[in-house]
Amino acid sequence: QVQLVESGGGLVQPGGSLRLSCAASGSIFSIYHMAWYRQAPGKQRELVATLTSSGITKYADSVKDRFTISRDNAKKMAHLQMNSLKPEDTAVYYCNAGIMSGPASDTRWYWGQGTQVTVSS
Repeated sequence: QVQLVESGGGLVQPGGSLRLSCAASGSIFSIYHMAWYRQAPGKQRELVATLTSSGITKYADSVKDRFTISRDNAKKMAHLQMNSLKPEDTAVYYCNAGIMSGPASDTRWYWGQGTQVTVSS
């Protein structure tokens, strides 16, 4: 069984910064792809940033030049550094990862439970 656990959310003033972390644990052979999504109240879940195992990143236009996704393969962790936060960044942020449990297994996709980020003065 694989688990993803997010941390680092909280309340921050506009213009502030937060660093989210996602820790993967369990039966993990390889982590192919890690990503962050967010869901604001009354809205659909949206992609924020992705990072493949080869280092290719992709960001939503709304967070480009403000957010940075990174990963620590040895620790099986991903991070999302969020700078210049705006009230519209308020949402529950979810970690998503494509994980192989064995050398011959298929890649399965997992979600964390989410962490709340609130940007308000």
